[in-house]
Amino acid sequence: MARDKFEEALQKLDAIVRRMESGDLTLEESLKAFEEGVKLARFCSRKLDEAERKVELLLKEDAEQTIQPFREERE
Repeated sequence: MARDKFEEALQKLDAIVRRMESGDLTLEESLKAFEEGVKLARFCSRKLDEAERKVELLLKEDAEQTIQPFREERE
């Protein structure tokens, strides 16, 4: 579900950038679009930071599990 929200926000941000680059917006429309774009960019940045932290945690956990001294079993 969070991925859908990220993808949706990214698509909205892309649409805002395209509209602003077209040059067809008034100053007021541009400011409103810019404000919305900043909010969407911050949201996307937070989601990417969260994903990065999760990947780092998973890699750390994986490394801790695989880097253990070999224990020779003797019967």
